[in-house]
Amino acid sequence: MSSSAITQADDSKPILGFWIYIMTDCVLFASLFATYAVLFRNTAGGPSGYQLFNLKNVLAETLILLTSSFTCGLAMLAAHRDDRKQTLFWFAVTFALGIAFLAIELTEFRHFVVTGNSWRRSGFLSAFFTLVGTHGLHITIGLMWMVILMWQVLKRGLSRSIIKRLTFLSMFWHFLDIIWIFIFTIVYLRGAIAP
Repeated sequence: MSSSAITQADDSKPILGFWIYIMTDCVLFASLFATYAVLFRNTAGGPSGYQLFNLKNVLAETLILLTSSFTCGLAMLAAHRDDRKQTLFWFAVTFALGIAFLAIELTEFRHFVVTGNSWRRSGFLSAFFTLVGTHGLHITIGLMWMVILMWQVLKRGLSRSIIKRLTFLSMFWHFLDIIWIFIFTIVYLRGAIAP
């Protein structure tokens, strides 16, 4: 067996493992969306999304996250050009946008809790906090992963193995953007127009 065939076989295992992980995350989010759909109108006499959601903040979150997906793509283009400085710059921008997204989301959560609308108030709010919070947790994990890989790029450069790790991170980040589009549409837009 040639060395290139061995390398390709070795590369296929992490790729398969990553895709299996993404599929399990799809199942996780599908179950959370299904739960939210079932509990959407179970407000227990409390407020619905129509009374709670601020679409201006949600639109800002959406634009920030979509922009972060674009900057993540620019970072990957720089990585494939072997431009360490640009790779680090665009990942730093992506990281800052991710932090901004989380800050808006946590501010929204805090506002709901302070006004007496925590996850304990109703089935609707429990499903909302679980779904949106799980996405936020994934963003947090993605940001920690990004910091680790940026440190590796800084210390070791853009080796083949690091570019592969950056590719996995980029795919994960784009996956989270797709999930957010569903959250934006199903949770926020539907909630804002359906009292």
